[in-house]
Amino acid sequence: MKKTRIALVLAACAVAATALAQSSVYRWVDKDGKVHYSSEPPPADAANVSQKRMGGGGADESQLPYATQQAMKTSPVTLFVSNNCGELCANGRSLLRNRGIPYTERNAETNPEDTEKLKQLIGALQVPLLVVGSQPVKGFNESSWNSALDSAGYPRTRLPGQQGPRPPESTADTSAAPK
Repeated sequence: MKKTRIALVLAACAVAATALAQSSVYRWVDKDGKVHYSSEPPPADAANVSQKRMGGGGADESQLPYATQQAMKTSPVTLFVSNNCGELCANGRSLLRNRGIPYTERNAETNPEDTEKLKQLIGALQVPLLVVGSQPVKGFNESSWNSALDSAGYPRTRLPGQQGPRPPESTADTSAAPK
């Protein structure tokens, strides 16, 4: 009898822990200045929005700050690079990492689709190119990149304890780079 009771308590704790690990609490201020807390995302006109994840779990999109999640939806970030981009691309990656901004990296030197996309965007094969939503920013200039990211609503800095963005997925086999 005692073993059954312990097993039931452990099962209930496991179910509660699973539910807790997947929950979020949103805090926002409405147009009348009233503060709200909810497990549902706030309306679009809400101000001072914050999201807290309850429980543990791996670093996924839902673990990012709410402002970053919203900016990702409206203005995803893509970084076009080449194999010989050197310090400029490294500086660009560092800026994105330090701000905690998830991005997709495209290598215009090794992937013909990325080469064509780069030509469509700016009419040339110039890297690095930062694309925030539909806004391209040629070359690496820290203030220009920060301005574009700020305008899109991305936070200025990574939150304490926030994991940096995962390394970008490769879009092509870089071992077959043209010479």
